[in-house]
Amino acid sequence: MITLLLMTYKGYKVLEHLIEKDLHRILDSVIVGEDKATENDYSGEIIALCEKNTIKFFRKKENYTITSKYSLAISWRWLIPTENTELIVLHDSLLPKYRGFAPLVNQLINGEKTIGLTAIKASDQYDRGPIITQQSVNIQYPIKIKDAIEIISDLYSSVTADIFRAVANESKLIFIPQDETQATYSLWRDEDDYRIDWTQDSSDIVRFIHAVGYPYLGASTRLEGKKIRIYDAELYPDVHIMNRDSGKIIFFDNDRPVVVCSTGLIKILDAQFDDTGVSIFPLNKFRLRFK
Repeated sequence: MITLLLMTYKGYKVLEHLIEKDLHRILDSVIVGEDKATENDYSGEIIALCEKNTIKFFRKKENYTITSKYSLAISWRWLIPTENTELIVLHDSLLPKYRGFAPLVNQLINGEKTIGLTAIKASDQYDRGPIITQQSVNIQYPIKIKDAIEIISDLYSSVTADIFRAVANESKLIFIPQDETQATYSLWRDEDDYRIDWTQDSSDIVRFIHAVGYPYLGASTRLEGKKIRIYDAELYPDVHIMNRDSGKIIFFDNDRPVVVCSTGLIKILDAQFDDTGVSIFPLNKFRLRFK
């Protein structure tokens, strides 16, 4: 039997896939986590799936004990007691690359052309355990984090189903040590890390805006002293600017501002005031600077 510890859209899609493949029959229980940093943490949807299919579940804040032979964590961010279970963790990167926090977001910010997923046996040091299996997929830019999550969720479903089948068939899981010489690390992100740096290249800024958008809070900047969130933008053909000054509006195109970056220009397509959620458009004057 297996216990699942689930959060977010990825956890929901995995449970849905296991039910579709009739693999939930070896589920002992589901532990449901909540993530207040996202607009929808899918905890309600996960619980609804459990109730509909008579799957035993607990909310993380409730008292529970894991006693199944295996447990498998998806999008989980808390310590899990492993005295009575062998814990498998799914991580949003091709380990040993991007160990740590927000790996998928950071991969998109960095423009990685391949994203993937690794299932590992949990260890005392995060994301260093031996590898059970990996899957990857090539992506093209521009790509928004929501779309990347949907792509990676399919990999989660596939990998989890394979592990469930192996356990159901009593097959031995093979563990391969990670190559420490190839290890890189991904840092946690907070509100300060949502700020746009207008001195960056335009392509870097567009990737950043897309990488921290829904279901996350969205890239932030300030306009006339007010914080705004930019949810969508695109590259705009550059022009020769004699006194380049990043963050200034240079043109309007179909009522959308074109902003100067250190190299290149971007056109802002969707932006809202952070405190009200109201669109910043239409802008009522030309001489504006994003800071």
